[in-house]
Amino acid sequence: MTKLTDKFESALVYATRLHARQIRKISGVPYVAHLLSVAALVLEVGGTEEEAIAALLHDSIEDQGGKSTREEVRQLFGEAVVAIVDGCTECDTEPKPPWMERKQRYLANLRHASPSVRRVSLADKLHNARSLLSDYQLRGSSIWSEFKAGREGTLWFYRELQQIYNETGSDWMTEEFTRVVQELEQK
Repeated sequence: MTKLTDKFESALVYATRLHARQIRKISGVPYVAHLLSVAALVLEVGGTEEEAIAALLHDSIEDQGGKSTREEVRQLFGEAVVAIVDGCTECDTEPKPPWMERKQRYLANLRHASPSVRRVSLADKLHNARSLLSDYQLRGSSIWSEFKAGREGTLWFYRELQQIYNETGSDWMTEEFTRVVQELEQK
């Protein structure tokens, strides 16, 4: 069982402050709920404290300041955490490259990523897919208009992720991601 220290608590406070003004795209739920869910999934699958901290911070570089945030995360939480966060980051510049370019780069990097990056990435994408399914059940097919790539592009990305996650073996989180993606494909 993973023991959480004051470092995890500090990361939780830091992530909460960093993402304080952010909400989830469709539901409007405070963004920190997503970060907590991703960290919980990482811990439930046996992740380390560093992986759980990276889960709390997995969107920090991409969404909250790019390179300057990367340096702050490095100073506060160490090289191992920033390496995992970097592995989960699609882009750290503004303006962002086109959607397809970002997704293809993310997939290429994920194929060669460490087990820690894959674990946090899978937890992130599983929670995103579950949230999407929940949003669909509440709002129907209108949710797809909220996504740059619409239904087809989003499901293409999830199928590609599913293939990569399955290449490295299967655990309950991989199986759950596959189940949720299959359910989304039926919608």
